[in-house]
Amino acid sequence: MIAVSLVTLVPGQMGGSETYVRELLRGLQRVGTESYRVVVPPVAPRAGEGLPTEVASGYRPARTTPQRLAALVSASLRPGPLRPPFAGAEVVHYPFTVAVPQVGVPEVVTLHDVQHLDLPQMFSRAERVYRSLFYQRSVRQADRVIVISDFVRERAVARLGLEPSTIRVVPLGLDHTVLLPREGEREPFLLYPARNWPHKNHARLFEAFAELRREQPELRLVLTGSPFLDTPDGVESRGHVPWPEVVDLMQRAAALVFPSLYEGFGLPPLEAMACGCPVACSNAAALPETVGDAARLFDPRDPRAIANAVRDVLAAPDEWSLRGLEHAAAYSWDTTARETEAIYRELL
Repeated sequence: MIAVSLVTLVPGQMGGSETYVRELLRGLQRVGTESYRVVVPPVAPRAGEGLPTEVASGYRPARTTPQRLAALVSASLRPGPLRPPFAGAEVVHYPFTVAVPQVGVPEVVTLHDVQHLDLPQMFSRAERVYRSLFYQRSVRQADRVIVISDFVRERAVARLGLEPSTIRVVPLGLDHTVLLPREGEREPFLLYPARNWPHKNHARLFEAFAELRREQPELRLVLTGSPFLDTPDGVESRGHVPWPEVVDLMQRAAALVFPSLYEGFGLPPLEAMACGCPVACSNAAALPETVGDAARLFDPRDPRAIANAVRDVLAAPDEWSLRGLEHAAAYSWDTTARETEAIYRELL
C-alpha cells in the first residue's frame, strides 16, 4: 500500500502545489493500479479526491507561517500520534515537500521549486526558515525526489546538492474535459490569474498595461487569485474566484499575460492554451520550458517588453491560439499519475 501524506495541507493557501496534489490524486484514482491511502489534516478531511482517506487527528491546526512552523516542530518531535494512519504503508509520498511524519519506509518527496534560495528577498524571514528547515532536510533524506521540470532538477542539484540519480522529472498536466475552447469572439480584456505574491510581478504588469491602454482605451485587465484594494484604471480585481469562473475567463479573454519572475513549472499559461487563449509569457525560470514556442515570450522586468509581447499576440490571435492548442494537447493529469506511480514501484 502507498500512503500519500497531506498532513501539511493548508486549503486554499498553497497555490499551484495544491492544484498539483488534487489533480494527481484524481489521476491515481482513475488510472492507478496500486493500493492507496491518503492521510489528511483535520482542516481538510475530504481532501482525498476519491481515494481511501484517513484523518491525522494529532496534527495541530495551522494556517499562518508561524502556526505551520509550530505544528511541524511539534510533529517532528512527537511523530507517534500521527503514525497510526500510515500503518501498513510500503512507500510514503509527501507531495507538499515536507516529510512529516516519517514512518520508517521508503520516501518520495515532490520538490516544486527552490525559489527561497534563488530569490530569498521574495520571502519573509519566517517562510525562509520554514523552507530551509523542512524542505531541505526532507529532499536530502528522500529515496526519490519528484521535480516538475528540468529547470527545478538543475536548480535542486546546484543549490541543494541532490544526487541526480534520485531525481525524477514528472511534468504537471491538464484536464482536457474542462479546459476547452469556446466558440465566438474573444472579449477585449487581458487575464492574469495569480496570487498577490512578490514574484508574480503585478507592478510591472500595471506599467505595461497603462502603455497599452493609452493605445486601446477599451482594453481591460482582469486579475484573479488575491484581492487588490487599489488598482489602476481599467484593472479589475476579482480576488479568489471558483475554478469554473477562471476557466470561463480563459475562454473569453483576448489573451493571458503571465509576467511571473519565477515558476517551477507555470501551469496557468498551459491551461489558457488548452482553452484556445493566446498567451504572452515571461521568459524566466521554468516558463520557457513549459510553454515552448506556443507563447510570445518577454523579459518580465521590462514593462515595454511586456507591452510589446501583448501587442504581438493581440495582432495575431488565431496563430497564437493554434500554437497553444497543439502544445497543450501533450499534457494530461493521467500521464502525470502514471509516471508518478512508476516511481512508487521503483521503491516497492
